[in-house]
Parts: sequence; C-alpha cells; structure tokens
Amino acid sequence: MDIIKVFGKNVRKYRNEKGLSQEKFAEICGLHRTYISDIECFRRSISLDNIQKIADALEIETFRLFIEEKQ
Repeated sequence: MDIIKVFGKNVRKYRNEKGLSQEKFAEICGLHRTYISDIECFRRSISLDNIQKIADALEIETFRLFIEEKQ
C-alpha cells in the first residue's frame, strides 16, 4: 500500500463528494490551494495537524482518509 496515494485519492474523493473546488476546500482547511493539489497528486507528505484539518473540513473521521478502496 502506498499511503500517500491512498490519502491523496481519498481527499479528492471526499472533496468531490462535497462539491468543493480545491480552492474553496483549501480555504475551509486554512491551507493553500497548491498544497491541496500536491496532496491529491501524490507529491507531498503531510503532517498530523494538517491531516486533522482536512478530516475536519471534510466532516469525516480521520481514519477514513487511510482506507484503501479495493479495485
């Protein structure tokens, strides 16, 4: 399992389900849009603080961001 890919795919999935652009989502999280883009494109590791900010903005339990979908 590539945890960075799993996390990035889940962030994108849940963000899209809420109908949020990267820009609006970043604003809600208190993060920069390019940071969100880097996460969703698997180019960035992320701190625990920012993981929690993202989960809170998505209104989901944090662990859901780490569950790998079976193909």
